[in-house]
Amino acid sequence: MTALLHTLAVLAGVGLVGGTVMSAVRSTVLPRSAHRGLSRATLRGTRWVLGLTVGRSGSYEQRDRVMALLGPLSLLALLAAWLILTLVGFGLIYLGTGIGSVDRAVELSGSSVFTLGTTAAHRIGVDLLTYVEAAIGLLLVTLLITYLPSIYGAFSRRENGVHLLRVRAGDPPRAAALLIRYWIIDDTHARLSDLWQMWEGWFADVEETHTTFAVLPFFRSPRPQESWITAAGALLDAASLWMAAVVHDADPYAALCVRSGFQTLRRIGEMFRIPFDEEPNPSDPISITRDEWEAAVTEMANAGLPVKPDRDQAWRAFRGWRVNYDTVLLSLARILEARPDVPWISDRSPVWLQGRPARGFLGRIR
Repeated sequence: MTALLHTLAVLAGVGLVGGTVMSAVRSTVLPRSAHRGLSRATLRGTRWVLGLTVGRSGSYEQRDRVMALLGPLSLLALLAAWLILTLVGFGLIYLGTGIGSVDRAVELSGSSVFTLGTTAAHRIGVDLLTYVEAAIGLLLVTLLITYLPSIYGAFSRRENGVHLLRVRAGDPPRAAALLIRYWIIDDTHARLSDLWQMWEGWFADVEETHTTFAVLPFFRSPRPQESWITAAGALLDAASLWMAAVVHDADPYAALCVRSGFQTLRRIGEMFRIPFDEEPNPSDPISITRDEWEAAVTEMANAGLPVKPDRDQAWRAFRGWRVNYDTVLLSLARILEARPDVPWISDRSPVWLQGRPARGFLGRIR
């Protein structure tokens, strides 16, 4: 190799290794949402492979079983990508420092990154580089290992809320069912205020964790019938119905819960580049029809809830709340392939289109 090619090989190797280390830091250490090209690529690639495995003709339960592997496998694929890129990067550096053939450079780099110690250069400068590569290899593995408890801790907290909502809102979860159940248990409304406060905190935790750990939204619930996005939608609809259609004492916590919820969905939606209006007009159209809403309100009235007599004003109020999260909620339900029969959520943003799974928007994740 000429001196110029040696220099270019070293520069390319340094750039590749530096980019890999920065990808690992952004993915596991940086406490904020950031552009992660390598993470995005491994996630998309893993989903593509799993999609080929399940095809487009299986049942939802079959697809759910396969797609439940997406999160864990994409993390393993990300670690493999880090190690391979580090191996290639240092291989280029070794070539640039005159180590000899490509075979020799790959052998030395592989021995170093996996800390096997089977090959040595017997040159002080190159030996020092092998120590650096071994340290980086250990660092990458350690970062992922320490990353896993944070992911599964956040997953556990999220799923605890999902399970509690299933007990309260039914299966599949429905906003009207949640309000009716609470009315039967306690018609003083005090327990509902506690619920709104609990879920305001749940939304805050989900926003922080699911934008920091970009793979976490794809970790599916243990039960195929459950999903964090459908649980979030049912809770938001319940709070919106409560404020818009039910006579009750002043309850600021419901409004705070809805605001926390739609801001959380929007921040997660930004990772997928879902278009939405930051300041929607309360009169903008929503995916729920007036007849569907009337049926839910009538069900609540028949159960004894004190429904507001002015249905027109109540409908306008509900629509003014729902418009804040309608678009991003339905888009996320489709991207995450949520159970396709949840009223007002995934039943109109279906995983299944004409009997086939809908195409997700994973290519948009950033």
